[in-house]
Amino acid sequence: MLQHPMCDSERDGGLFGWSWHVIDFSPEYVSGMSDKPVLQPGPTHPITVTPTAGRVVVTSGGKVVADSRNSLTLQESTYPAVQYVPLADVDQTLLERTTTESYCPFKGDASYYSITSGGDRAVDSVWEYRNPHDAVAEIKDHVAFYPDRVDAIEIQTD
Repeated sequence: MLQHPMCDSERDGGLFGWSWHVIDFSPEYVSGMSDKPVLQPGPTHPITVTPTAGRVVVTSGGKVVADSRNSLTLQESTYPAVQYVPLADVDQTLLERTTTESYCPFKGDASYYSITSGGDRAVDSVWEYRNPHDAVAEIKDHVAFYPDRVDAIEIQTD
């Protein structure tokens, strides 16, 4: 086991991109070692992606930014679950791509959007993994929202 900095875009805002975690670098968890490590989920750091039961509605600046019955719930280790909404179910006229990027060795390179209706609070409030690692391939073409940078992320049960 080594102590290694690991990105957790969902928790730290992606602006700094790294927090310290103990990572198991056994061969079954590490692949494609290059300038960026690629880590596989496993017993010490599980990741699951499942369909969200219900409808996900995200609001910011008093506007509905996303409304979907096709969202995915990504549960990573002990972190809070994150809703990944299909980009097709997002009002993309409210999004503005930024130059902010971060990297997670479990999920890949993340890029960010600001929500134009949300003001300063909504800067870099949305992220996506345009080419996620194979272990989380389902989140391709989906975006996630920081709960503290939008008005609400509601999961409405049917």
